[in-house]
Amino acid sequence: MKTSIYKRLGKAFFYLAFAKALLITTSCKSDHLQLTKISSSQTHIDSTLQSVVQIDAYIAPFKKSLDAQMDEQLSFNPASMNKNDYKYNTPIGNMLAAIVREQGAPIYKSRTGKDIDVVLLNHGGIRAGMPAGPVTMRRAYEIMPFDNEITIVELTGEKMNELINYIIDRKKAHPFDGMQIILNADYSVNMVTIQNKPLDKDKIYTVATSDYLYSGGDDMSFFKDTPMVKIDYKIRNATIDYFKKVDTIKFERDNRFEVLD
Repeated sequence: MKTSIYKRLGKAFFYLAFAKALLITTSCKSDHLQLTKISSSQTHIDSTLQSVVQIDAYIAPFKKSLDAQMDEQLSFNPASMNKNDYKYNTPIGNMLAAIVREQGAPIYKSRTGKDIDVVLLNHGGIRAGMPAGPVTMRRAYEIMPFDNEITIVELTGEKMNELINYIIDRKKAHPFDGMQIILNADYSVNMVTIQNKPLDKDKIYTVATSDYLYSGGDDMSFFKDTPMVKIDYKIRNATIDYFKKVDTIKFERDNRFEVLD
């Protein structure tokens, strides 16, 4: 599969370069040429395309170097983690929320003097699991393939209440950190705390999220028209940086979001 992806990219590059060269050559042949007809055809970039030996040979050393970087072990994961392991919170979701806080908070603090109260990501943004064993840069790209950036938002107590109700209504393992939500068996609220304190409707809370969610992704409308700061740090890059600095990944399911029997 990896080889076919590189072949597709190489072939696409070849066809684009060829078309450009043909256009330049044709336009230079005569000043009297006139365009009389435009026709087109579609070339699918998929496994049916045949490889081009020259292009394969040209990209081979770059591919080798890239593969070496992508497959170098950065850390170790002792237990498999997937986003659907549990209903309300998962080890992999807790990991990503913790990473956003640990990697993003010092940057935000240095620029604003403020701390991050809560982290909220989305369940659907986790695109792959983490098998037990060596953790690589490739794994980080598979988990978080999008270029989403850490975005810190200021929410009023009222908006924060909307965020909490969103999580309760969805009843899904959206990764979050800095809060605890306990529901009764009938899904009524038993307890909600933020940084181990009850929700303060007069307080302004800082919430780290992604630029995608800030823009209303996953129907998170409570972020609309709220003050925000981007720290120019992709969530994927924060994940890679975290993997590099820890020897072993240690995250578990906990009681940050649960329903009592």
